[in-house]
Amino acid sequence: MVKVRMAAPVLQQNDEVAKENRELFREKHLFVLNLMSSPGSGKTSVLEKTIERLSGRLKLGVIEGDIYTTRDAERIEKCGVPVVQINTAGSCHLDARMIKPALDDFDLDTLDILIVENVGNLVCPAEFDLGEDARAAVLSITEGNDKPMKYPLVFRESQVVLINKTDLLPYTDCDIELMEKELKQINPELELFRVSARINEGFEPWITWLEEQVKIKKN
Repeated sequence: MVKVRMAAPVLQQNDEVAKENRELFREKHLFVLNLMSSPGSGKTSVLEKTIERLSGRLKLGVIEGDIYTTRDAERIEKCGVPVVQINTAGSCHLDARMIKPALDDFDLDTLDILIVENVGNLVCPAEFDLGEDARAAVLSITEGNDKPMKYPLVFRESQVVLINKTDLLPYTDCDIELMEKELKQINPELELFRVSARINEGFEPWITWLEEQVKIKKN
């Protein structure tokens, strides 16, 4: 008779490791943010401006997730913060098991915030718990105001949405008020911030939110 062993579901295995990650972050009083978006939203540019503003205020580390290349990690390294690149070699998301060994490359006792820039994708990243404290999604107005209703999970699972590229509003058909209305329909608790990484505007409310989360985690 053939013996069959059933493998634990992928998400169940992931959640077990995420629980271990979360406990480590709790012990270190480290606020961890999962930053998600579709490709081309300007997520890395938003991260660069965030690091720039938090310089001298909080100590950051960054995990960069990408399918291939180290281009984003090289950009973040120039910002003067410790960064670790994770290449998924085809996978459309990061998961807790990928994150766990990367943590050994940081001195977590010296950090206030660890930001995980997830793989560019509006579907898969939202399905995998990393052990993070919060999730933020970057949504570009150039993607169109229909994206929240077409891809609701990422926005339902986030605490913050940064609406980026607002400087391009006059040149698009995006209805930003409708976009914000539908985001709130999906998740009434969402914090919404309008920003433009290209012209470096609108970031202070976002920075204030991050600083508040760090204070909460430290207490």
